[in-house]
Amino acid sequence: MTSPPGSEPWGIRPLPWPDALSRPFFEAAAAGRLVLQRCTVCGEAVFYPRPYCTLCAGELEWTEASGSGTVYTFTVIHQNLSGAFSERVPYVVAMIELAEGVRMMGNLVECPPRSVRIGMPVRACFVEAADGIGIPLWRPA
Repeated sequence: MTSPPGSEPWGIRPLPWPDALSRPFFEAAAAGRLVLQRCTVCGEAVFYPRPYCTLCAGELEWTEASGSGTVYTFTVIHQNLSGAFSERVPYVVAMIELAEGVRMMGNLVECPPRSVRIGMPVRACFVEAADGIGIPLWRPA
């Protein structure tokens, strides 16, 4: 998978450490797909990965998500002294409210920081950070 336009390869940024619960999420992202857990009992969408439904304690299964959402809130990072991020400033970290109703945090790419607005429609895009580990990013829809 290639990086979306406007984003750089993952490089030296820290990697997530997928465990048995979160591995399907990161593997799907590496394949360019956004997945969420959904309760087989009540239908509630769940994110972040959990062992059971937070609403009814039912069993969860992985389902394909639409990949669309809106910016719920965001911040623009202007200073980061970590070598993994210092050359990327300014960059946007946003909380995205997905069409499925859950919220997911990630970087917003392909958009000047001054153009980001709460309520802005976005779509998921992906970067393969390591073999089998994809990271969802967000771009304006």
